[in-house]
Amino acid sequence: MKLPKPNNIQAEKYIAGMSLFKSKLARIKLSANESALGPSPKAIKEYIKVSKSFARYPDSDGTFLKNILSKKFNIDKNRIILGAGSDQIFELICKSYLKKGDEVIVPKYSFIIYRIYSKINGAKVIFSKENNFTVRVDDILKKVTTKTKVVFLANPNNPTGTYVGKKDLIFLRKKLRSNILLVVDDAYYEYVKQKDYSSALKLFSNYKNVVITRTFSKIYGLAGLRVGWGYGSKDIIDVMNRIKPPFNVNKAALFSASAAVKDSNWLNREIKHVNNWNKKMFNEFKKMKIATNKSYSNFLLVNFNKVKINSSNVFKLLAKVGILVRKMDVYGIKNSLRITIGKSEENRKLISKMKKILNV
Repeated sequence: MKLPKPNNIQAEKYIAGMSLFKSKLARIKLSANESALGPSPKAIKEYIKVSKSFARYPDSDGTFLKNILSKKFNIDKNRIILGAGSDQIFELICKSYLKKGDEVIVPKYSFIIYRIYSKINGAKVIFSKENNFTVRVDDILKKVTTKTKVVFLANPNNPTGTYVGKKDLIFLRKKLRSNILLVVDDAYYEYVKQKDYSSALKLFSNYKNVVITRTFSKIYGLAGLRVGWGYGSKDIIDVMNRIKPPFNVNKAALFSASAAVKDSNWLNREIKHVNNWNKKMFNEFKKMKIATNKSYSNFLLVNFNKVKINSSNVFKLLAKVGILVRKMDVYGIKNSLRITIGKSEENRKLISKMKKILNV
């Protein structure tokens, strides 16, 4: 019996941060860069309220959320597109602009989903070099060819936690051909307070060849609801809207996100908590002789080359006591782990266990 034959898709499979280890639920999950404090109580309240109308389809255009985002960030609501997480925005970009033979440039150590969607849509992925895990704008420009169609980068970058300064980002856009689409992922922008940094939304909101993406999965604590958004020129957003699935963002996500984005007090609590613990954990790892670059996000990338135990064994020993962190094998970053900043007690337990593992 002959069966339908699938397309020959040459792309990696996205491996999510683990929630289970050997069938046991992790007590402390620090593997997926989720919010430390969780969602705003106002978002939870809105979720419960809207649950009474789950029998009805959501607004396919997400007009209510778009209006709130427009007001919050002083942007044009007609240039916003909503997605089931920012992942879906990347998917729509690739479907809209890539075909077989095109090239996409991504930093060597960057969010793996960029390359997955690019390859699914037939494009060849070109990797630019990094300098101490920081994106090199000059090398991105060196990798440009006549086939280059899209450049993806996150700022700050996942999984390295480093960022590109605003001058370099503006320089990159200036030097790229006008018909190359620059996509900047603002997923972790809220955590960066350095003066030489600016979010892509501030830098490029009036550009016609830049798409900026943002998510409610990180700082807003709504990863389980899957909601993100993109901002670009009217022409680009119109193209993406033609292939956007109807009702792609569920009702609970739309209303919870609307409440979350208005709760500035909760947002500032999360930022303060994460940035304080970022410094503490950086210093603790340094004392343990675990190498880590300065991170400007809600996670740290740590390397075990200078200690007597490798990252794989550290991962297993942490997992055995219910602490899950993220392996970096899929990114090609050797002997390293990515550790999300969690609640205060979770961070203390992680540090305590790490000290025992390293015998310090």
